[in-house]
Amino acid sequence: MGGVPRVVLDLLRNLPKDKFDFTLMLNLYQGELVKEIPADLKLIVVEKGKEQMSSNSFMQKIQLIWRRMKLEVYDKFPSILYKLKVPEKYDIEIASSYAEFDMVLNSPDKNSRKIAWFHTDVTYDVNQERAKARIDQMKKFDHVIFCAAHIKNVIKEFYDVTYSSSSVVYNAIHTDKVKEKALEFEVKYEELKKPIFCSVGRLHSRKGYHTLVNIHRKLIKEGFEHSIVVLGDGEEKNNLIEQINQLGLNESFKLLGTKINPYPYIKNADYFVLPTRSEAYPLVINEALALEKPIISTNVGGIPEMVDGGVDGILVNYDEEEIYEAMKKVFTQPELIEKIKQNTKDSYKKFDSKKIYNQVTEIFEQQNQIKLENERS
Repeated sequence: MGGVPRVVLDLLRNLPKDKFDFTLMLNLYQGELVKEIPADLKLIVVEKGKEQMSSNSFMQKIQLIWRRMKLEVYDKFPSILYKLKVPEKYDIEIASSYAEFDMVLNSPDKNSRKIAWFHTDVTYDVNQERAKARIDQMKKFDHVIFCAAHIKNVIKEFYDVTYSSSSVVYNAIHTDKVKEKALEFEVKYEELKKPIFCSVGRLHSRKGYHTLVNIHRKLIKEGFEHSIVVLGDGEEKNNLIEQINQLGLNESFKLLGTKINPYPYIKNADYFVLPTRSEAYPLVINEALALEKPIISTNVGGIPEMVDGGVDGILVNYDEEEIYEAMKKVFTQPELIEKIKQNTKDSYKKFDSKKIYNQVTEIFEQQNQIKLENERS
């Protein structure tokens, strides 16, 4: 359900088929997005997903243990994995996130060009030893793609590391498709007090939703009636539910869970808020702008490359008081908010998907040309 798989699927659907013959390799065949894998795409599945296992709980536990054991063997002995699961050799092998770095770098095919795609702001990793290991690991790739200039720059600034071959490629968004999906069904929010602030994200401590709950309570206590809906799931869900109940906010702060199609929920809200402590290039910001929603967000990661502060959104530091003041402007500065609303109507012009596809195409062609030259020499 994550942003990275969505980006991968979008590229596989839209990069030129007359130039590339793609194969998608999945460690696990599970998650809602498997339904969106193009039917004509070559697919390698390393192991089954839970949905394909026995409905008997005892048998499923046995299957999960067996699956974990096989994955550990493949991890330690990649030659076995490739011999059993990968029948062809490829010109280019791509790690779509750091989770696949080891697999691609350990590929027995030493002639393929290796590309790392990086979507993470490493400065907020609590385990800096792990972050530094990933930064150093990227040096082993033939080319590194960053999803935002901020991520590339911060690695240079904080770790003094640069890469001999790298690019910045923003995640593509199709505003027409987003708008079309936003009309698939109606979300009325009839039981909630207006205005409605919507947010979409994983329920993780670094996403700042515990902070948003406190801000919500403070605004209501000061007489600024509103409601907040959050789409997503994660390990912080139970903590957030307890916090919401303790503060008596369960009628106005709603956790709606994961939604395959979040766009009607965004479209029928009044504002989009992202109180996150750390981000790379969150696609949902662009999607909210495509639906002409004013953005209130923290000024982290690649978000300043997406939102023009004071133009189509309000950007602040990750600070409870600053986020509170930004949300308060909805109620106290109507002229500013109206100007931002009008500016969101042209925000879609910032997102040129065709340009992004051409950029990726050029990178792949360049890497393949290098491979051919290496083989000739």
